Amino acid sequence: MYWRKSSYSGEDAEHNCVELARTPDTVLLRESDEPHTVITTTPAALRALTRAVRAGRFDQLSR
Repeated sequence: MYWRKSSYSGEDAEHNCVELARTPDTVLLRESDEPHTVITTTPAALRALTRAVRAGRFDQLSR
């Protein structure tokens, strides 16, 4: 399985980030410093989450 990491992330241990991998029907997500913990979702659900984050729908949670 091929895990992709953001191009903004560094290669050393201080630059942890979310990594993504694909299977035919799902998207897998993991934190690079916790590689054994994997979240599975669908491409549609991940797209919906990404759109909601970009639209600011979760901004109130950081206040």
